[in-house]
Amino acid sequence: MSETVKIARTVHDLRKIVAKWRGRGHSISLVPTMGALHAGHIALVKLAKKKAGRAVVSIFVNPTQFAANEDLSRYPRDEPGDLKKLAAADADLVWAPTVEEMYPEGFSTSVRAGSAAKDLEGSFRPQHFDGVATVCAKLFNQVTPDIAIFGEKDFQQLAVLRQMVRDLDMPLKLIGMPTKRDTDGLALSSRNAYLSVADRKIAPALYAAISALAQDVANGADIPTGISTAKRKLTSAGFGKIDYVEVRDAETLEPVPNSSGRPMRVLAAAWLGKTRLIDNVAV
Repeated sequence: MSETVKIARTVHDLRKIVAKWRGRGHSISLVPTMGALHAGHIALVKLAKKKAGRAVVSIFVNPTQFAANEDLSRYPRDEPGDLKKLAAADADLVWAPTVEEMYPEGFSTSVRAGSAAKDLEGSFRPQHFDGVATVCAKLFNQVTPDIAIFGEKDFQQLAVLRQMVRDLDMPLKLIGMPTKRDTDGLALSSRNAYLSVADRKIAPALYAAISALAQDVANGADIPTGISTAKRKLTSAGFGKIDYVEVRDAETLEPVPNSSGRPMRVLAAAWLGKTRLIDNVAV
């Protein structure tokens, strides 16, 4: 375990390091993050270390995936703490560019996300996935990883990026890691820091409701009825606005009929106070 971790802050320096690794025959994995790292992120780093000879972790709070009314300015940031955690996890390199390095003056090109982005989060956060696709395309081009690893908590994001990698013939493999949870079931997320003490006690009801829905659907229950029941449970638990609770095809994210024999996913987003929580589970 190291006490420090190597950091690159310019594309030039990053490429020098990666070229040296490639020259020595190392494979490379990438874990893209926006910092404020928690145990879920560290699990991704440990998986990256197992999957490739060198593991790169990016830390970049990407402004293009935030709308004007969203939480870019208050998004949690703790680079010193993040670097200590990554050193302890034996990450080989942290790629931590500035906004100016990632989007230099005159930058004007973007990637438009595909059909997997069309609703769910795409309905409530317009342009969000275009920002995600653009920054990840840049990260993939900058780091040139063989593998990129993402958590399944942002399941729609993973579907969007898989679509992009496939459609644009990008030479890397995406791996999704099952969501890491607290002991009461709440999905680990940097935004959990926004929850009040009272809301934190309520928050696990989201996982409980969608897990019950997934089990009911697996047992053949009517999907619209199950969704209505899940929403009532969330309201009764103390959630405010419910953006969506949906059962979708696990690959395409298209709505599914009750008779679907394909793998399915329950996805949900709901508000506790001023904090928006998302979660998903497999059927």
